[in-house]
Amino acid sequence: MKTYLVRLNLDIKEKDYTEALRFKVAASAIKSISDKNNKVVILSHAGRPSRRDMHSSLKKFAPALSKEVGKKVVFIPNFRFRRIKQEIDSSPGGTIFLLENLRFLPSERNNSAALSKKLASLGDVYINNDFATSHRKSASIVGITRYIPSEMGDVLKEEIKALTKASEAPKEPFVLVVGGAKVKDKVGTIKHLLPRVDYVLLGGGAGNTLLKARGIDIGKSLYEASIVKKVKNISRSEKVFTPIDYVTEKGKILDIGPKTRNLYSYIISEARTIVWAGPMGVVERKKFSKGTEEIAEAIFKNKKAHTIIGGAETVSGLPRKITKQDNGNVFVSTGGGAMLHFLAGETPVAVKALKKRK
Repeated sequence: MKTYLVRLNLDIKEKDYTEALRFKVAASAIKSISDKNNKVVILSHAGRPSRRDMHSSLKKFAPALSKEVGKKVVFIPNFRFRRIKQEIDSSPGGTIFLLENLRFLPSERNNSAALSKKLASLGDVYINNDFATSHRKSASIVGITRYIPSEMGDVLKEEIKALTKASEAPKEPFVLVVGGAKVKDKVGTIKHLLPRVDYVLLGGGAGNTLLKARGIDIGKSLYEASIVKKVKNISRSEKVFTPIDYVTEKGKILDIGPKTRNLYSYIISEARTIVWAGPMGVVERKKFSKGTEEIAEAIFKNKKAHTIIGGAETVSGLPRKITKQDNGNVFVSTGGGAMLHFLAGETPVAVKALKKRK
C-alpha cells in the first residue's frame, strides 16, 4: 500500500467551479491514481494570499471532488504535519485527502527546504499533475522532488506533448492568436515564435498596445505603456495583424470589429497550426464578446489544424460544451502563463526538477 502525493491545480476563478476545466482535469487525475490499495494526498493552491484567508480556502473543493470522484475526500484544514502524517498512516486504503491552500504558507512560494521535507514526509511517491503552475519555483513543485521519488503525471505529459508539437514541428500555415489584458507575458512568446509563424492576429490589450506602437490613436483604450517601445520591432513585421476596426464605448476599444472578425476568421480557416492565448474583447460583457465567439467558432470549424487554446481568460470566453481538455484536433491547456513560458522556449522549472530527480 502506497501513499501518493499529487500536485493538482485548484486555482479556479469561475463561479461555477465544478464546470471549470481545471476542476474536471483534477478530478480525472485523482480517479486515475486512486484505488483501494493506495492513498492519495492532494497538494494544491488558490490565488496569491499573503496569509491565511478563508476566501481562498480549498475546503469547498472537498465535497465537490467527493461527488465527482465517487469517493469521500477528507479535507485537512491545518499544517500540523506530524498529526497529518498520523492521520494518513492510520487511514484505510483508498482514502483521499485534500490539504489546505499551500500558499497560506510563505515558505511555499519561497521554495523552502523545510516545507519541502515536511510535505515529502506525508507520502511515498510524488506525482506532479499541475502544468499551470509548472513555471513557479515553489516547495510543492520543485523543492519536494529532492526528498521523495517523483514522477511526471499524465496531465503534465499531455500538456508538454501538445505544446511541443505546436512549437517544434508546426504544420503551415501557423497562426498565433493573442489577446487579453496581460500583454507583457505574451511579448516573449510572440518574439520567440515570430520566425516560425505565418500570422500573428492581435486583439484585446495586446492589439491596443501594438496599435499604439504603430502610432495609431487608441483613445482611452487599455494598453501597456511600459512595453510600447519594446514591441516597436514586432509591430513592423508584416506577419503581425492588428485590428482594422473596433467596437468602442466611451473612447475605449472593447472588442474587434466585424471587418477584423471576418479577416481573422478567414486566416484561421486556412491554418494548419493554431495557438490562441487571450480573448479579443471584454468577454465579461456580452456585447463585447462577439469577437472572441467568432474566433472560437472559426477555430472549431477548422478540423485540419492542430490547435492549442490556453489561459483562464480565453477559456472563460468559450462555450461550456467545448472546454474539455481534448476536443479532437483542439487541445485546451490548463495553463496560461505556463503555456506562454513554454512557447517562449523556456523549460518549466517543474520539468527540470523532475528530470534532475530521475
